[in-house]
Amino acid sequence: MEEIRQKLRAFIIENFLFGRSDEELHDDDSLIERGIIDSTGVLLLVCFLEQDLKLVVQDDEIVPGNLDSLDRLAAFASRKLGLEDYGTVSPAPLETVFTSDAEAV
Repeated sequence: MEEIRQKLRAFIIENFLFGRSDEELHDDDSLIERGIIDSTGVLLLVCFLEQDLKLVVQDDEIVPGNLDSLDRLAAFASRKLGLEDYGTVSPAPLETVFTSDAEAV
């Protein structure tokens, strides 16, 4: 799972923090609450998961519980890839969705 987390971290730093690796990004930081990604950024993140990690992300999986931190992203990708050790991060309930203003409801 650590290799996946590092790929995700590198993607987020490059595409959302514009290469500023000096900005502190903890594995459990909310990407939405910190203003790192918005609803458009979520789509870019999903494209990365599908193209680079070869995952199929269903519409009902595009929820903050799967995509809102490096921990959650790595756990989600590990589950989708069928890896056994994906940590203790569990997905959010399905009723949690991204809204157009990038806040979870």
